[in-house]
Amino acid sequence: MTEEVKRNYLEINSLQDLNEGNKPSEDYSLSLINPINFQLNKFFYKNIGKKHKWVDRLTWSEEKWINYVSSKNVNSYVLKNKDELVGFFELIFHSENSETEIAYFGILEEYQNKKLGSFLLSEAIKKSFVNNTKRVWVHTCSLDHKNALSNYISRGMKIFKTEILNI
Repeated sequence: MTEEVKRNYLEINSLQDLNEGNKPSEDYSLSLINPINFQLNKFFYKNIGKKHKWVDRLTWSEEKWINYVSSKNVNSYVLKNKDELVGFFELIFHSENSETEIAYFGILEEYQNKKLGSFLLSEAIKKSFVNNTKRVWVHTCSLDHKNALSNYISRGMKIFKTEILNI
């Protein structure tokens, strides 16, 4: 059985275009995962992705995970509420194009619908505009959280490409 999925690609070309979301409280903190910890990336990927059909990395070996998170072009950040894990994002820096891709972004289910996505996405965009980055982009699809597309647009991102996939 195939399912029709609409994928939107969005971009923001200047930090001045960011409509920043508010930090929910001082109990929340964002930090770079350092030292790298592929298990943390894998945990978020599996737990956030299970409702949204994130499947491409489910077959990755430990070695492939380690190689990915060890890349000098990949940075992963984790959002916590005190000591509890809340969400994450992965940034891939494409220096040849002066771009940053928000590769994965999400919040664990128990923290969803609490206005945390606007703050986390704002932070992802701000962390992306480093090293002469001229463009930050992401893609989202109709399988993602119901508020994903509106969050990207509300932060100042614009759709530059749409496609229909049959999966």
